[in-house]
Amino acid sequence: MSKITSSEARARVWQGARMRRVTVTDPDAAGPPRAVAVPAAWPDSAALALAELAPGVTAISLPAAADAWIRPLAERARRAGIEDELETRLHQLLLACRGAPGASVWAGSNDARPGFVLNLPAFHHPEHGFDLAGFAAAARLAGTALTLADPQAAALAVGMADLAGLLAALGVAYDSQAGRDIAAGLAALLRAGADLASADMAARFGTLSEAGPAPNGPGETVLPGLAEAVRRAQAEAAARPQRRHTATTALAAPGLAEALLGVETGGIAPAFSPLDEHGRLTRTAQARLAAGGFTMESALAALLAGRNPLPLPGPSAHAAMFAAVAPYLHAMPALPVPMAPLAASKRRDLPSRRAGYTQKAALGGHRVYLRTGEYADGRLGEIFISLQKEGPAFRGLMDSFSAAVSLGLQHGVPLEEFVEAFTLTRFGPAGAVEGDPAVARATSVIDYVFRSLAANYLGRSDLPEADDEEAANPPAAAAPEAPPLLPLGWPRQDGARIRRRALKLVAK
Repeated sequence: MSKITSSEARARVWQGARMRRVTVTDPDAAGPPRAVAVPAAWPDSAALALAELAPGVTAISLPAAADAWIRPLAERARRAGIEDELETRLHQLLLACRGAPGASVWAGSNDARPGFVLNLPAFHHPEHGFDLAGFAAAARLAGTALTLADPQAAALAVGMADLAGLLAALGVAYDSQAGRDIAAGLAALLRAGADLASADMAARFGTLSEAGPAPNGPGETVLPGLAEAVRRAQAEAAARPQRRHTATTALAAPGLAEALLGVETGGIAPAFSPLDEHGRLTRTAQARLAAGGFTMESALAALLAGRNPLPLPGPSAHAAMFAAVAPYLHAMPALPVPMAPLAASKRRDLPSRRAGYTQKAALGGHRVYLRTGEYADGRLGEIFISLQKEGPAFRGLMDSFSAAVSLGLQHGVPLEEFVEAFTLTRFGPAGAVEGDPAVARATSVIDYVFRSLAANYLGRSDLPEADDEEAANPPAAAAPEAPPLLPLGWPRQDGARIRRRALKLVAK
């Protein structure tokens, strides 16, 4: 039987997959917009992610971009005497949105710990349930692919994502023992599959470590067959202790691979919101409503009656899930430490008759009035910012901003904090300041206001000055962050936020 070629393997998988073209542009690059082709059912965010993952600036399609990193792995696999179907299986895994490697593999570069993420909800079918065999095989395939991508890597990061989405699809509460047992079982199965791949690779590239016994998986779970699948996989892995790697599994901060696959929640984190970046219900929220027997009407009725049909798990639920999964994986992100509740601060009311000043100034040809209100001891307690030439929307926004700052001052927030936060804020109008001797130039109205307040109430003249070009030429409109899918753009498990290049959708 003849071996199929790389082009034949790709064509066999992607044949019949309907594609659509999305045009994206990178505001940081001088080149023309880039055409990106993804499966028709995939969201625009996947096209944005692919534009960042696939090197180059020319038009690209997902099958071709995937083939660029899969083909070299397949060639190395054939030279090492590994199965010929690896190429086909990797294409199938990606087309089904079940898994994708991290950015270093797409770029063809080495990483200290190359990663591969498996999208848990993609292994679930409403009628047939969760594909346990497919998940275990995917974990093993991911470990094999990462080793072929970088045979010298001592550690791998095969991980899983969107646990919250899977539990919602299964109708299992995130904050429940049943949910934690499922998560623990899947983590154990993931590790067994990745460890078996490491054992396979040790036979071909050499042994770096010998594995000790892995923790036993949960005795039983509500996911049929999971406990038994874990026992079989762990027994097989224990019988082959020689490993190519010192570690094989890890949960990492969500990145471009998750964005490409349409992952809504990173790793094992709970859903942070029932709404996506467009204000629509997420897939996870829809699945939870369906599992609870809610229609859209009944959910709205419950909400109007004061009952939340989509309660969000709190930090304690996340911590419990973390503890359930951690024993089975080699590396975990730091668990966010819940912030201690702030002591209630009593609002200090301003006197009915109060001192202050009104400062008239002009900034870039726009007239600005800054009025202040003071406590009896001279401390600043409120501000008002009035503009004459701006539209009603901008004036209303500035009024609201003034009220928010005033409330902060009256609840004890130091003026220094506002000054540090808002100086050098950049948007028009900007430029030279006329009429206020305390400020020579400013990069925005907000920058001017807090420079003036710092000079008059804090005696500060040490604030960094905006250079002439920066003050005279503020950006007309800041390039927006690419909207993450996620919660990929919501707080990560370590409390940070994901930042991406500001690729922008131009046309579909």
